[in-house]
Amino acid sequence: MLPQLSDTELEIMKIVWGNPEKITLFTYIMDGLAARGKPCQKNTLIVLLSRLMNKGFLSAKKIGRRNEYTTLISEEEYRTAQTKNFLDKIYEGSAKGLVSNLIMGDLLADEEYEELKRLLGKGKEKQ
Repeated sequence: MLPQLSDTELEIMKIVWGNPEKITLFTYIMDGLAARGKPCQKNTLIVLLSRLMNKGFLSAKKIGRRNEYTTLISEEEYRTAQTKNFLDKIYEGSAKGLVSNLIMGDLLADEEYEELKRLLGKGKEKQ
């Protein structure tokens, strides 16, 4: 099971995951946070990146005076783990319960509902 990320750690990971390059530099993360309206002090970001490395989400390679960060966990892996955790915690593992709640609670836009029906139909065809 993957560790939970704080909101700020998740923001950082979204920036790293969104980087088209395999390696992410400190300044890219700082600029990304500022662009999202969530600027961060240098020392605070260093601590947060250290936590992400300790949690196994990032690795860092020191090149001169700078660190190059690489992801160890993909965004899809994290989403899947968090979704499973949410299903287990809230719906006792029942995906049907979640989908039912989305539909009955009128939480899906019409396009989302149609897309969900299409995806479910495709899944049924694979069996």
